[in-house]
Amino acid sequence: MGKVLSTQDIIEKVILVGVQLDNGENEESLLDELEELVKTAGGVVVGRIIQSREQFHPATYIGKGKLDEIRVLIDELDATGIVCDDELSPAQLKNLEDELNTKVMDRTMVILDIFAARANTSEGKIQVEMAQLKYRMTRLSGFGKALSRLGGGIGTRGPGEKKIETDRRIIRERISRLSVQLKEIEQHRQTIRKKRQNISTPIAAIVGYTNAGKSTLLNKLTDAGVLSEDKLFATLDPTTRALIIPDGEKVLLTDTVGFIRKLPHHLIEAFKSTLQEAKFADIIIHVVDSSNPDMDKHIKTVYEILESLEVGDKPIITLYNKSDLVQSNICGIDPKAKQTIKISAKTGEGLEAFLKELQNIIRDGCQKIEQLFAYADAGKIQSIREYGKVLKEEYREDGIYIEAWMPK
Repeated sequence: MGKVLSTQDIIEKVILVGVQLDNGENEESLLDELEELVKTAGGVVVGRIIQSREQFHPATYIGKGKLDEIRVLIDELDATGIVCDDELSPAQLKNLEDELNTKVMDRTMVILDIFAARANTSEGKIQVEMAQLKYRMTRLSGFGKALSRLGGGIGTRGPGEKKIETDRRIIRERISRLSVQLKEIEQHRQTIRKKRQNISTPIAAIVGYTNAGKSTLLNKLTDAGVLSEDKLFATLDPTTRALIIPDGEKVLLTDTVGFIRKLPHHLIEAFKSTLQEAKFADIIIHVVDSSNPDMDKHIKTVYEILESLEVGDKPIITLYNKSDLVQSNICGIDPKAKQTIKISAKTGEGLEAFLKELQNIIRDGCQKIEQLFAYADAGKIQSIREYGKVLKEEYREDGIYIEAWMPK
């Protein structure tokens, strides 16, 4: 009888490495966030090292003295690798691996790994794969003497390609195919957006820093059943659900992927079609984790990404969430928001005030009509029912009297 082999997931034990620059960012805080990312990816943090520098070391990210410290720590803590808090250049990645003789990862690798594990829809999987390929393309390393097999066919015969050239060609071809698929999905998404605009139902996009409570809010308001965990990037794929506000009008709420500091450029590009749900929304609902000490920096990050997406001057309601975890009764101030409200998506505190404010903003974009229609023009009333909100409808001798809210 053959020997039974026990298989189990290998848990990576890593050391976090950061560089404290003179840019106002607290590297300890960023490493706390990086530790959460590593945990979400299934790893364990066994140590951390921070070096204060004016700029990153161009060859090894950190200086020689810290490299020696890390080398000792790896042996002492039995670490399987290190994770650097910034995106490493191909040269830095290779030099660190050569110097430390261990697995080297950066923040981007960890985020991409989490996204790959969390993507469920075909669109999400394509977006993640494209981001991974673009990241890997610039970091290919190979041996100059190694030749690969030719692809075959006219125009491919000759001395052959070096392996790195072959790998780059394969990646480019794959990216090209994925781009075509993403364009098809984006066209489908645009068709859905046009249908929504045609029925004139207000659309509100929920945005915010990762783990701020966006999915919990959507679930509380609409029973959407979206996965919500106390983890970074618990949900990636956008979910749209209908919400009925106090006056009976329907609003479409769309949950979007969470933002994070140092969000890789490749991911922003790949997820642009998803993130643009905010661009085409009528209202932005900005959810903030008020229990997080870095709340202000999270708010800044959200607005920077919204600006890069050219979201524009849309009315914003900022919800300071997780009030059940904060002792202070003072609500934060967001100068870019039309209104700020303290809420708890978990307990429901403040949601009534939020719904009233949402209703007020929708009303600001409408005008009230009071008109008597001849019976011969009764067909126009159907358009009012379809595109607006009928408040009063009376059948009189001389026609049909209508009071309604209509989009301006």
